[in-house]
Amino acid sequence: MRRMIVTAGSLALLMAMAGCAAPGETGSTIPVTPAATASGSAATSIPAASPAPSGPESPAADVEGRQAPVVRFTSGETSVEVTIKPDNPTARDFLSMLPITVPIEEFAGREKLADLPRELVTEGSPGSDPTDGDLIYFIPWGNLGFYYNTDGIGYSEQTIHLGTYEATLEQLDRLEGNNVTVELVN
Repeated sequence: MRRMIVTAGSLALLMAMAGCAAPGETGSTIPVTPAATASGSAATSIPAASPAPSGPESPAADVEGRQAPVVRFTSGETSVEVTIKPDNPTARDFLSMLPITVPIEEFAGREKLADLPRELVTEGSPGSDPTDGDLIYFIPWGNLGFYYNTDGIGYSEQTIHLGTYEATLEQLDRLEGNNVTVELVN
């Protein structure tokens, strides 16, 4: 019970601090729960697994009505925004490491991978049954994955859901092979 209260309080602090950033600031100083270091062709449009409204008129919101964090992956003129669901320790640890720069590469005609500078905390984070439009963390390799073709992929304790995105495969392709800046938008 105490752990749930501490986690809820930390999440509330994260959300409050995210709203207090000055214009143009990134999330590099937003405090979150302490992070422990743990040692082909496809459709042209990828919908989010559960579309979250976005844009100035209807900001993405988490289950308690607060604005959900949005992370932008940018390379040159291309960017992909991901609405993060900070309901698990892995998602909160990911947010704590921003901003970062990562390489992105294609993997098996199913996803684009991004290697992180360190492994994320995974204890207490549930596995997932990924769908197209999910951003996940894959525990064995310690990387992010932008799923765009999940046919035949089922539930795994090794795949932790971080958030959802809407982008075309062409947009994802333009991120590939480049160092991509990853930063908190709100």
